[in-house]
Amino acid sequence: MTSLAPDYSNFVIPTYGRFDLDLMSGSGSRVQDAEGREYLDFGAGIAVCSLGHAHPGITESVARQAGTLVHTSNLYRTRPQADLAKKLVELTGPGKVFFCNSGAEANEGLIKLARRFGASSARHRVVTFHGSFHGRTMACISATGQDKVKKDFGPLLEGFTHVPFGSLDAVREASGDDTIAVLVEPVQGEGGIHIATPEFLRGLRSLCDERDMLLMFDEVQCGLGRTGFLRGWDAIAPEVQPDAVSWAKGIANGFPLGAFWATSQREDSRGPLCDLLGPGSHGTTYGGNPVSCVAGLKVLDVIEREGLLENAIAMGADLADSLRVISNPWIAEIRAIGLMVGVQLRVPSTPLSKSIAMDVVTGAMSRGLLVIPAGETVIRFLPPLNTTREEIAEAVHIFTAVLNALSQTVSPPKYSSNLP
Repeated sequence: MTSLAPDYSNFVIPTYGRFDLDLMSGSGSRVQDAEGREYLDFGAGIAVCSLGHAHPGITESVARQAGTLVHTSNLYRTRPQADLAKKLVELTGPGKVFFCNSGAEANEGLIKLARRFGASSARHRVVTFHGSFHGRTMACISATGQDKVKKDFGPLLEGFTHVPFGSLDAVREASGDDTIAVLVEPVQGEGGIHIATPEFLRGLRSLCDERDMLLMFDEVQCGLGRTGFLRGWDAIAPEVQPDAVSWAKGIANGFPLGAFWATSQREDSRGPLCDLLGPGSHGTTYGGNPVSCVAGLKVLDVIEREGLLENAIAMGADLADSLRVISNPWIAEIRAIGLMVGVQLRVPSTPLSKSIAMDVVTGAMSRGLLVIPAGETVIRFLPPLNTTREEIAEAVHIFTAVLNALSQTVSPPKYSSNLP
């Protein structure tokens, strides 16, 4: 089959650093390219395909709904949206849900919600964190604590302060009279699998209570099973209850769906937080459409029915343990929580044509394993929640071979000062 590269070069705006790979089909934890070569997919669409590719339950549910009702607009009610909203409220806490199409849209909703909550007290500032990633809309790149996503897009939306991830003192110092909220990923995904401590999340909750600020969790990557818990933060500090939460990625196994939840137990003079975005204040054409919502319902049903939370915890521990016993000088650290596993690589003594992460990812792809880079020095393993011990062993075997081959061609670092 002819490569898709020329058509992409000629007709698709080049916003992505694409790998030289044309994918045609998938089943479970595996995908196939145009030549029929198979790859073990331990990226899962960047933590999206929670049940793997072409899951029969998703296929059946979506096909049935597509033959019944695909779209009505949000001027009308549909059963799938009502059922999924109820399910998400039951797992998160008393409140209500807004449906959109992506993680960036969900986080935009949180930002608008915070600003509306703060309007009556003339507060609008949101504290976020270095290394965070909240999406690529103008508000979300303004909120993101990484300079590379902001380049050439100024002036940015005013009203965000970035502080070191994990530093409660820095949050306290940055929270001035105009501050209304803290937006935090309990696990920074794009930032390289950095996990908040229980003390940090508890401290944020206390500080927000003390200063009448909102605590908002971005669970776009870590939520709905990825950490081994539907409420991703339950793997860290289950006693902490946020005021709002955003989701996307694994919510519908690849169908475009995002959502955010807001509590009914936080109020101002206008009423509960979950009711502050009234008619005309926020909206979306496709969000919460029946097809995506039935996919979301089926994802949650399969996770519960097949014990995939327990599997994520067990297989995540197996994956992390297997990576930790690799004897290779390139590995600096393994950071893991459920099936979010990050391999921190050392910085080469001699500069490479590409980053060390890109060299490892392309090397793994050439051997039949798909993994995801995070920045220049971290490799993410994000397999489906129903991955098996045999697939993990296969992935670790390939990854080990890639690192060993790299050690034959590039001098590994010799000193701890070369750690990122």
